[in-house]
Amino acid sequence: MTTLADVSLNKVVEIDSVTLDSDMKRRMQDLGMVIGSKIAVVSQSGHNSIVLLHNSRVAIDKTILKSINVKDITEERNHWSSLDQLKIGEQGVVVNVHGTGAVKRRLMDMGLTKGTLIKIIKLAPLGDPIEIRIRGYELTLRKSEAEMIIIAKEEA
Repeated sequence: MTTLADVSLNKVVEIDSVTLDSDMKRRMQDLGMVIGSKIAVVSQSGHNSIVLLHNSRVAIDKTILKSINVKDITEERNHWSSLDQLKIGEQGVVVNVHGTGAVKRRLMDMGLTKGTLIKIIKLAPLGDPIEIRIRGYELTLRKSEAEMIIIAKEEA
């Protein structure tokens, strides 16, 4: 059985079972970590990992990740990453926009909403800024803004 600790970064998997004590299991359920939920580990540092679950980022200790059994998803789009990780010509569908307040509102006002198709058109030599095509127009974003946009990669 594969645990969430064994899954590669940005790979979307489905929770199959959770083997924790009842108190910790209840806490995980309160966060939305229930059987059948889609989850992805988006970063790791030391003993903690950041997972993306129901459009929220949650920090979880690796010992807990080892208690969460997962299974692969058979969908075509099963890899999530931030928009700044795409290369020229690659495209994806917006899964979530992170950030707070005015920055998140501005990104969403520009059309970066869940389910929207994005294609990378140009990258500056050092990777900042990034020009994308979205909803029929070109938009240029700072790399720091592109990091806040989680996408599911698709074939061009």
